[in-house]
Amino acid sequence: MLSKKMEKALNAQVGAEMFSSNLYLAMALDFEAKNLKGFGHWLRVQAKEEMGHAMRIVDHLLERGARAVVPALDAPPAAWKSPQAAFDQVLAHEIKVTGMINDLVDLAAAEKDHATGAFLQWFVNEQVEEEAQSVEIVETLKMIGESKGQLFMLNHQLGKREG
Repeated sequence: MLSKKMEKALNAQVGAEMFSSNLYLAMALDFEAKNLKGFGHWLRVQAKEEMGHAMRIVDHLLERGARAVVPALDAPPAAWKSPQAAFDQVLAHEIKVTGMINDLVDLAAAEKDHATGAFLQWFVNEQVEEEAQSVEIVETLKMIGESKGQLFMLNHQLGKREG
């Protein structure tokens, strides 16, 4: 059984993962409206992945006999001024989520909830990957600067993401 404190914290993380999904979908739609369909595709894949993270936590809650709830979510922004601005926000958001996952790991340790601690290790590893991908795109966008040709090449590359 999960403690009520852990149950509440995991349900909050479900909300955070669902918000991440909505944020990335909003970004995808903005990019697609701006005819940057490769960026849009990459972010659609990311949005789907984030919803999968939420469902993974829901399943853990249910497996442990806890109550899973669907939280209310704030609406994400609808537009970004540039690809750089959007991916700067992606990176900042992933760093924030990493902190939230780390807090859950700390709580699991404090609660002596070894099963949840083991479960959360997947998320710890996933966040390393999420941050690395985000940093790579942010740094590439910085190198590209104002080069429209390079932006379209990156757009093409991002459009090849599988998922």
